[in-house]
Amino acid sequence: MKKTILFIVSLLFGLMFINAGLNKFLNYMPMPKDMPQSMTDLMTAVMQIKWLMPLVGVAEIVGGILVIIPKFRALGAIIIFPVMVGILLTNIVNAPSGIPLAVILLVINLWIIIENREKYMPMVR
Repeated sequence: MKKTILFIVSLLFGLMFINAGLNKFLNYMPMPKDMPQSMTDLMTAVMQIKWLMPLVGVAEIVGGILVIIPKFRALGAIIIFPVMVGILLTNIVNAPSGIPLAVILLVINLWIIIENREKYMPMVR
């Protein structure tokens, strides 16, 4: 039962990141009209770094795909983790209304990491 729940949660988590990554290239989701000015200023500044959003998009797509595949889930969770920290910090500083969703996604990411902790042990020994 636990494996089934983890698979379903990982599938949804992975699909959310694949969607977010594809949006960075295809721009099919418009920016919200009621976005705080600080968030608009941040996104304008980030867009000035031409390579940053494509890099994040690739990390989200690759990480999302890997999280869905049980054999590679541990690698996908580690690839997505820095992106997830950035999402959480951005919401804390610029858009507090997004904190609940960011925390839920971070908890899912940490759950996947904890469930796969034995795969990381060779790196820390």
